[in-house]
Amino acid sequence: MSQFTLADHHYMQRAITLAKRAHYTTSPNPRVGCVLVKNNRVVGEGYHQKAGQGHAEVNALAQAGNDAKGATAYVTLEPCSHYGRTPPCAEGLINAGIVNVIAAMVDPNPQVSGKGLAMLGKAGIATSYGLLEQEAQNLNIGFVTLMSTGLPYVRCKLAASLDGKTAMASGESKWITSPEARQDVQRLRAQSCAIISGADSIITDNAQMTVRWSELGELKNTYDEDVIRQPVRVIIDSRNRVTPDLKLFKSSSRILLICHTIENIQQWPHFVEQVSLPLVKNAQGEEKIDLVALLTFLAKRGVNDVLVESGQNLAGAFIEQNLVDELILYQAPKLMGAQSKSLINFPSIDKLSQAKTIKFTDVRMVGADLRITAKILD
Repeated sequence: MSQFTLADHHYMQRAITLAKRAHYTTSPNPRVGCVLVKNNRVVGEGYHQKAGQGHAEVNALAQAGNDAKGATAYVTLEPCSHYGRTPPCAEGLINAGIVNVIAAMVDPNPQVSGKGLAMLGKAGIATSYGLLEQEAQNLNIGFVTLMSTGLPYVRCKLAASLDGKTAMASGESKWITSPEARQDVQRLRAQSCAIISGADSIITDNAQMTVRWSELGELKNTYDEDVIRQPVRVIIDSRNRVTPDLKLFKSSSRILLICHTIENIQQWPHFVEQVSLPLVKNAQGEEKIDLVALLTFLAKRGVNDVLVESGQNLAGAFIEQNLVDELILYQAPKLMGAQSKSLINFPSIDKLSQAKTIKFTDVRMVGADLRITAKILD
């Protein structure tokens, strides 16, 4: 750790801005930006655009060319020190003649953690870290969470009327929220590695659960349609009720069907994988898919940023088991009455002392709706 100058802050902020350009394209890889500065002048900059492509440091060095020699590198994440699909970035910085590396944060990946900085130091390069660290961590909250806890970062998206209703008693629910709110949900999907939903929601709504580029609003001006990565669609279907004729299977992005017993009575498309996971009993004695086992399975597949979009029962189960890191609630200016369906089902909670306490972290208008972002405290 060291004292950083105003100039250091300026260049690291630029690196963070660059990293944000890959917000919808790099997952599950971390979003990383790099700025190379020599004699108070930016000589190269870059960011990691997509998994399997050049890292931020590589792209910045390519732009700088010979000017990289003697420069300082500002990187939002510690340069990697191991061989993966690309060579180590620390090695590239050494070979280019970089003399100083300032990292916003140490890489939480055990394969790297401190080793990249150590490799640079051994080569005689001055190193420091901790500049705008919290901003850098927020860039990659899924990656950081997976590396530190072994589980993905889980957001749960909810939408309801002002009186907390999600559908009429008949099941009618289109549309409670505004077009702007639904557009915002498309962006949530686009930044996620996976979307989790339940068979009930898929069958009732005949939902496709994809990112619809046509509904991304101003993002269409920044990202081409073929650049936006479709998240893995994870459908919990413990009773094998989902069938191939549903709209879900009209798009060829990956689908994981999570069941307890794999049945081969259906002819599934090539992009569908059936996964068998154990059952656990809930508070009512009903056997349901073990959600911890599901998140552990996804983590082993490298999934680090998950969006739960489901009905009141599955959403309630995730929250009740303390598996949700962040709640995102879109609240529409409508009143739907007592007979309508409620937002969340918490069957085990029957006393006020058992109620979940949340902390609002962001409240803003999205179209005509209120979007509340919150953390669950207990």
